[in-house]
Amino acid sequence: MDFTALHFQPSPLLLANVWDACSARAAEQAGYQALGTSSAAIAAMLGYEDGESLSFDELLYVVSRIRAVTSLPLSVDMESGYADTPSGVAENMRRLASMGIAGVNLEDSRIVDGVRVLEDSQRFAQRLKSIRETLATFRCSLFLNVRTDPFLMNVPHAREETLLRAQRYATHGADGLFVPCVTSPEDIAAIANHTSLPLNVMAMPGLPDFPTLGELGVRRISMGNAVHSVIQNGLYSLLLTVHQQQSFAGVFTDENHR
Repeated sequence: MDFTALHFQPSPLLLANVWDACSARAAEQAGYQALGTSSAAIAAMLGYEDGESLSFDELLYVVSRIRAVTSLPLSVDMESGYADTPSGVAENMRRLASMGIAGVNLEDSRIVDGVRVLEDSQRFAQRLKSIRETLATFRCSLFLNVRTDPFLMNVPHAREETLLRAQRYATHGADGLFVPCVTSPEDIAAIANHTSLPLNVMAMPGLPDFPTLGELGVRRISMGNAVHSVIQNGLYSLLLTVHQQQSFAGVFTDENHR
């Protein structure tokens, strides 16, 4: 089943968000159908702040190492595209596609002087259309999952703003709609019923369980950097225990670690 078809299964596609070769291997072994990178997790792994602080070449290298250990469909979080022009974004996408990447996330907000700013929806829609047209000239096929951030940024009337953006993006080249930080069943159902695009939501406190999300119309579920954060907290706790107890006893509590 190709990556697009995975968004139209009876149950939502649960995407494992990974950040390196080890996490990609673990996700494949755990039985996931597809992977996505987490920009926040990759940035943290490399010692950067999230928000395109790393270079695109650094991102490409991480993606290449993930591709080296798994053949699962992989979607790459491109944030706002790592370029100032639509042609530059499309060229970056072409480079990813040449590595066998199945899709990308592209978001309608960007970091400006350390502050996240929501782009004008019409301007972003035109940018999206130009990117799609340039990809066509490259004969490049990618699943463009467009992230829209009214809920993430807690803007007034976030649902109405999301519905407006969903309609515009659907007619300008988007293949999917990603709405991070939406958790209310009423909001999720309203968005899913309003758009023809497969709806993607993200792990958040209070997010309904997966069967309920499926009933509400969600087609894709992402982890963001939630799993990476839990693992980092666990690593800190383990290292602190070793340091405080002056012993490796806590490291070898699981016989699989011996």
